Amino acid sequence: MILVTGATGTVGREVVRRLPAGHRVRVWARDPAKVAGLPAAIERAGGDYEDPRALARAVAGVRTVFLVTTRVGGGDDARFVDAARAAGVRRVVKLSAAAVVDRRADDLITRWQRASEELLRVSGMEWTLLRPRAFMSNSLAWAPSVRSERTVRALYGTSANACVDPADVAEVAVRVLTGEGHAGRAYTLTGPRALTAVGQTRQLGRLLGVRLRFEELSRDEARASLERRCPIPVVEALLESAERQRAGAKAQVSDTVSMLTGRQARSFREWAVDHLDVFTPPAREPGTRPGSGPVPGGSRAPAP
Repeated sequence: MILVTGATGTVGREVVRRLPAGHRVRVWARDPAKVAGLPAAIERAGGDYEDPRALARAVAGVRTVFLVTTRVGGGDDARFVDAARAAGVRRVVKLSAAAVVDRRADDLITRWQRASEELLRVSGMEWTLLRPRAFMSNSLAWAPSVRSERTVRALYGTSANACVDPADVAEVAVRVLTGEGHAGRAYTLTGPRALTAVGQTRQLGRLLGVRLRFEELSRDEARASLERRCPIPVVEALLESAERQRAGAKAQVSDTVSMLTGRQARSFREWAVDHLDVFTPPAREPGTRPGSGPVPGGSRAPAP
């Protein structure tokens, strides 16, 4: 049996959808109601990482796990590894992050991911680490301002990131979960090229057939935006990460997706085409031309 944790997340959902027929699958989520739409053949388990009995039920009879944890520094990985080892789980495929191999990265999130990886290395179970760069789907955060203002706002808009389509990460995960020869391996996963937020804005505008503008956030503005969604320690870690990206730490491209799937990693344009309805602005009033909105001025960076 294969257990997929984080089944309500972007990658977890795709992993469940892509697992081939013939495999027994169980999904685990804190709120099982959020995975209610899955096929009847897929087992469901619910509970919290802090509930030993729920963990024991989740891993009972499981051979292989796709492990996704999101509470930074919360101890979820240690609790899960202990339960999996006690239940006789053979293999754990862990969703980690590309930053762990960057010696300059010492933020809270990266330290947590490194510690989580080490737990698996010394667990006695087979392990494989998937280390994606930032997900292309992070740009969905821009959708409200694209729809309402035809504007993208971000920090350091000309810094490049070799972001990856979460669907590619899921496909790699499925191949590792269902294949052999991956034990003790760590795979860095990126898209086919590094992109800037300005470049992504330009591509979105062309696909939408409208002129989008890019507005550079100051560090204080970015901090304020992040603090509305994240705890302060996580905000500091994300800002440190942005500084490393500004210095070029996230622009390197790997061919691992191609090596493991037999095809090139999907581009941002391909990802955007699949999600274009989320960004589509409402139709303008009659008599106005597409793309005739205000042109950015001053220090703001245009992305026509």
